[in-house]
Amino acid sequence: MATIESYETKAGKRWRVRYRTPDRRQTDKRGFTSKRQAQDFAATVEVEKMRGEYVPPKLGHITVGEIGPAWLERKESDLKPSAYKSLETSWRIHVEPRWGAVRLADIDLDSVERWIADLGRTKTVDGEKVKGKGATVVIRAYGVLAGVLDSAVKAKRLAKNPARGVENLPRKQRKARVYLTHGQVDALAAAAGERSTLVYVLAYTGVRWGEAIGLRVKHLDLLRKRLTVIENAVQVNMEMHVGTPKNRKSRSVPIPDFLVVELARQCEGKDRDDLVFPGRDGEYLRRSVSFTGWFTKAVEKAGVPRVTPHDLRHTAASLAVSAGVNVKALQRMLGHASAAMTLDTYAELFDDDLDAVGSALDQARSAASVGKMWAQAD
Repeated sequence: MATIESYETKAGKRWRVRYRTPDRRQTDKRGFTSKRQAQDFAATVEVEKMRGEYVPPKLGHITVGEIGPAWLERKESDLKPSAYKSLETSWRIHVEPRWGAVRLADIDLDSVERWIADLGRTKTVDGEKVKGKGATVVIRAYGVLAGVLDSAVKAKRLAKNPARGVENLPRKQRKARVYLTHGQVDALAAAAGERSTLVYVLAYTGVRWGEAIGLRVKHLDLLRKRLTVIENAVQVNMEMHVGTPKNRKSRSVPIPDFLVVELARQCEGKDRDDLVFPGRDGEYLRRSVSFTGWFTKAVEKAGVPRVTPHDLRHTAASLAVSAGVNVKALQRMLGHASAAMTLDTYAELFDDDLDAVGSALDQARSAASVGKMWAQAD
């Protein structure tokens, strides 16, 4: 059992806890300002030893900055470049400056919650107000810190993660989606000129931008009216990274009849390995050229609501639902992990289904009431 004793310092009386580690070695923990604190620590140590959860305090003396890079390195091998870039940026800008020099053992829930609040708080710097970070930035920064500390727990440097259990994480406010009509898509395609077929592909197949610009002639089966999503080209800063689709699975997507003809024209004179929608240099179409160039100009010229290429994916979902496509087919078309995910993402598109439920219940009640009246008459 642990023993507790006091000792004198220049700052006053302090308390020391002497105890044995699971391997029977004698050690101590000192610096407690009250006997009650020392007793609580001693009790905790004994419980952790019985549960097999004891972690020597000295293992928590390593700093967050010493184990963070190793965690990032593992994430780099697991994640796609765009996802990893977000984590690396969050670590470099928000996590490492605040926690890099802090020892693992010195982090507690209160300090993490104060950091979260500080990130989102509007501050006055040099007489000017600086707006706090948005929910997405704060949540990602917290996720990086919590992930690093999770790795410390797995490495037996911490008994538990002091960052888990925070109660003040901000909530993301989802922006209202913009859904174009068939007529608006036609107007946008006309304004896009030579990129009109790309606009139609985005708006009627629901493929992501990177999947569209990674599409090759050999991925099209126009006789079966199908395109196969195999490659995904993502631009991180100025570098293009080509890999598998977002969920790492290829999928077959239906092509509307009118678009079969458009794609056939787009592929004229191209080899099977050529890109269907190449940039000016024949390579992958870059985001900087599209998002601020021809696409933005086409939106302005067409007079349609302000949209991005990714918004056309939402338009595809909307047009499919209005055409009566079932949720399972829509899930496969969009490449979602499950039909539940599709429903959660586009719940507002199924309001008509709720109306149908109300009508069906009303009809059922009416039929039951008529039957009851006939029975009473008999």
